[in-house]
Amino acid sequence: MDAPSLHIPVLRDEVVDALAPRDGAVLVDGTFGAGGYTAALLASAACTVWAIDRDPAAVARGHALAARHPGRLTVLDGTFGCMESLLAAHGITRVDGIALDIGVSSPQIDDPSRGFSFRFDGPLDMRMGSHGTTAADIVNERDEAEIADIVWRYGEERHSRRVARAIVARRREAPITRTLDLAEIVRSVVPKSKDGIDPATRTFQALRIAVNDELGELERGLAAAERLLAPGGRLAVVTFHSLEDRVVKEFLRSRSAAAPAPSRHLPAPADAPAPTFRLIARSGVTPAPAELAANPRARSARLRSAERTSAPARRLGDAA
Repeated sequence: MDAPSLHIPVLRDEVVDALAPRDGAVLVDGTFGAGGYTAALLASAACTVWAIDRDPAAVARGHALAARHPGRLTVLDGTFGCMESLLAAHGITRVDGIALDIGVSSPQIDDPSRGFSFRFDGPLDMRMGSHGTTAADIVNERDEAEIADIVWRYGEERHSRRVARAIVARRREAPITRTLDLAEIVRSVVPKSKDGIDPATRTFQALRIAVNDELGELERGLAAAERLLAPGGRLAVVTFHSLEDRVVKEFLRSRSAAAPAPSRHLPAPADAPAPTFRLIARSGVTPAPAELAANPRARSARLRSAERTSAPARRLGDAA
């Protein structure tokens, strides 16, 4: 086994079981992070892994791991939504398994300079990569209605208008640039919940999703996986909140025999597309009590997995 990872990969063993690695297989870890899944896959069979991450710190960790597995691990700088073109640049057009972990890694959350957490004072950044719009750009430049929409849509915060109004009022005094400043603004207008979750949680989640276009990235990644996986290849996706899980569940259901028929009283249309995936566990897999005890951050995780059929991938715009 490789050197201990900084990050405890959630549902690691379940992801490896879902992908069922075999000798000679070509696998993709689309969200390398601290390398927990990649290390486990490399240890499980004589396979090769292509790892992808947009975080420069993760890519650097990947190169260190690759040095311990010469010829078996290649690390690519980019996003998993672009994995098809990233792999094609290296002559890879078919793979046998793809793992995606849609959460933020612990090294990112625990680094105050990344601005993901309201537990530390840090710059209001939240970018998983090193380019693009920051959370500070959103709260200081977008209008009140747009901020409210982001907080509602991606954080499911029912006090979103109140949050947006408070942000706009505060930034008239001075730009909001620090995580703790934003957390205090949100706490001043959102009441504490009975479950003990910090009132700032949903607003921080919403800004992080918006900054990194996480749901758009997930949709692009799922479509790319459908095109890349060889018949019999496996897809394993770990999500951490209902918005992400809903995207994965609906995608796999629409591509599998579980897709709803137009009417239960009528036969399926003759031109209905053939399923491109077979669901492995219909309701998904959640962490066992022992993992939850060791890693409380895993409490909201859910693994969904499916096996690729031989049917052609759907074209853009095809009906589900």
